[in-house]
Amino acid sequence: MKTLTVEQAAQADAHAHLSHPAPGIIAALFCGYLAVGFPLPVIPLFVHDRLGFSNLVVGLVIGVQFLATVLTRGYAGRLTDQQGGKRSALQGAAVTAVAGLLYWIAALPGISPTVSLVILIAGRLTAGFGESQFVTGCVSWSIASVGPRRAGMSMSWTGIAMFAALSIGAPIGLSLYQRHGLPVAMIACIAAPTLAALIALGSTSYLSPGGTRLPFHRVVSRIWREGLGLMLQGVGLSGLTAFASLYFAAQHWSHAGLVMTAFGVGFILVRIMLGHLPDRMGGYRVAVWSLAAEAIGQALLWFAPNADVALAGALVTGLGCALVFPALGVELLKRVPVANRGSAMGAFVAFLDIAYGIAGPVAGTIAGSFGYASVYLFGMACALMGAVLAATSRTTHS
Repeated sequence: MKTLTVEQAAQADAHAHLSHPAPGIIAALFCGYLAVGFPLPVIPLFVHDRLGFSNLVVGLVIGVQFLATVLTRGYAGRLTDQQGGKRSALQGAAVTAVAGLLYWIAALPGISPTVSLVILIAGRLTAGFGESQFVTGCVSWSIASVGPRRAGMSMSWTGIAMFAALSIGAPIGLSLYQRHGLPVAMIACIAAPTLAALIALGSTSYLSPGGTRLPFHRVVSRIWREGLGLMLQGVGLSGLTAFASLYFAAQHWSHAGLVMTAFGVGFILVRIMLGHLPDRMGGYRVAVWSLAAEAIGQALLWFAPNADVALAGALVTGLGCALVFPALGVELLKRVPVANRGSAMGAFVAFLDIAYGIAGPVAGTIAGSFGYASVYLFGMACALMGAVLAATSRTTHS
């Protein structure tokens, strides 16, 4: 197993040996993140239709994973800074496989709905801890493989891997659930992170730069504006992941499994074609236009008269969300020492975790009072607030 020193990594970057992130990192991230995609449309249906719990409980079950994730981002960032992104990714993959095992146990026949729900929540908490380490490790590992001058491109490619996994994993998970039941669908949540760990083991490790490291709370104080913008962007995606399948079912629309596919297609197209823009144009400018596009996508979902318009709304939401993470990420990396990049990325993504953790229950309450369509009106308002914040941040830091 090869390990590159900081000097060797810098030399590789100077000679442009890695103009894109190492393929092994992207492949491992894709396989591991399938374990997030597989249960997305499945767990809401299982909790609501099979176990018989309310929309609020659905939102809590979805959101509790992100509570675990946000509470462990600090640990994941320290682990990445001190021992490298590869180590964090490997630990995260192992924990994520354990979460899949808990999902499988919760789906076994003969278990009461309450016990099944408790085990499922334990699985979501475990998945949150695993995802915290896995994603923080892979994102930081990817940035280290190309160097800070191509950080935006690196984050674009890691996002491609993640949302390709979501767009492919969601319909596969739903198909497995409908044809074979939840236990079979959850076996896939064990196999995917196991494969990711095997790929990561054979990939080159890039060490983080040394130097003085700031405490985690000081890192957060430097990047909170960018984090808040990312949090507001995440509300729209949270509404898709938690309630799109129930929204489609309530409207008697088919193809609910294609919602995340439509989102992922739009997302990946922009990442591939325009992923260089944050590095070249500046992050805040790109973020403003991206969040405005997300708001348009959420509006389409809100007033959609049929499934085609709703899927178009998911597609446009994906177009808008695509560059928010790398755009704001490029800006935040300018505000922390190089030795704190792992912690900075961990703190940054923690804001997205907060969005998912809060937006799930809030959207569940909104859906219960005003209908599922109103969830996307809420997402539109948050995206517009994010665009205003990015525009003011650009002025503040210009």
